[in-house]
Amino acid sequence: MEIEKGAKWVKFDVMERFMRDVFKGIGVPAADAAVCADVLITADKLGIDSHGVSRLKPIYYDRIKQGIQLPKTKFEIVKETPTTATIDGHNGMGHVIAVRAMEIAIKKAKKYGLGMTAVRNSTHYGIAGYHTLMAAKAGMIGITGTNARPSVAPTFGVENMMGTNPLTFAIPTDEKFPFLLDCATSITQRGKIEVYAKLGKKMPKGWVIDSKGGSKTDSVAVLKDLVAGTAALVPVGGIGEELGGYKGYGYCAAVEILSAALQRGAYMKMLLGVDKNGRKIPYPLGHFFLAINIEAFTPLSSFKKIAGDILRELRASKKMPGAKRIYTAGEKEHLCWLHRRDRGVPVNKETQAELLAMRDELGLKKYKFDF
Repeated sequence: MEIEKGAKWVKFDVMERFMRDVFKGIGVPAADAAVCADVLITADKLGIDSHGVSRLKPIYYDRIKQGIQLPKTKFEIVKETPTTATIDGHNGMGHVIAVRAMEIAIKKAKKYGLGMTAVRNSTHYGIAGYHTLMAAKAGMIGITGTNARPSVAPTFGVENMMGTNPLTFAIPTDEKFPFLLDCATSITQRGKIEVYAKLGKKMPKGWVIDSKGGSKTDSVAVLKDLVAGTAALVPVGGIGEELGGYKGYGYCAAVEILSAALQRGAYMKMLLGVDKNGRKIPYPLGHFFLAINIEAFTPLSSFKKIAGDILRELRASKKMPGAKRIYTAGEKEHLCWLHRRDRGVPVNKETQAELLAMRDELGLKKYKFDF
């Protein structure tokens, strides 16, 4: 992740305490505030800056203050079997809902080999990888997906119909880090465009299309156009079918279905965040979580060794001319953590202003940021 010139580093423990106090300051119970802050700080530790502290104000703080997200979470299990559960989050804190939903999936998997939960009426749950890593740390395979507000056009279409809809896996290995694949089913995601806008950078051609199918590169304008419905992200694989755009479109649609149909939840245009009169309303997102107990199939040590061997052989394979190395999923996040663990979070200028504004509004005077 590129660091903006003028960014300031803040130690992880300081930033996590600050975010926890901000969440508490707007009505999130202390235990839940700790969960929310941990999800966000984990994103920054792994270098997923688009989903860390930079989203504290615009996604969570502002929405709670606007009344379209509830700080106190009512977590309701509406249907349950030995291996499954359907959950209603009642527009509470998505991080809290997701963590509890994955905990239930893991608990069921420990007993029965597999556990799956489906959630409706949730909110943005942070990096999907946080929740799959919970399963990997428990010696299991973790899978999750979520829908989101419309921003992605179907192949051969130009209307933003589906969310960026990540399909995320975490798999334990015998290495120092698990296999972690946490990415959108669109060619990029809104959070990355937000980072480009904050950096004042243009986007590469082919990420976003306009209503005529032409490529748009102005990151600031695109963020407005996505909301207005006059621009759309492109599925993984790119525009059309030639490079496999239909594959990303298919995966995106699969996540949309699994995030809505299992739990009788909202989908696509229901997630615009506005009513027919243009008034802001909650984004009632859906998620699903799957935990697979490896020991139900084979000894965990054997699985981790084979998984590790596969990754090591991939990295040791013949490189493209000019390429320095081959990476496997989760490796760059691990390397980022090693680079940042003594430095902390890089905070760009726009986020600096947001942190100071929240600090002053909530009277958190003990935080003397060097901005």
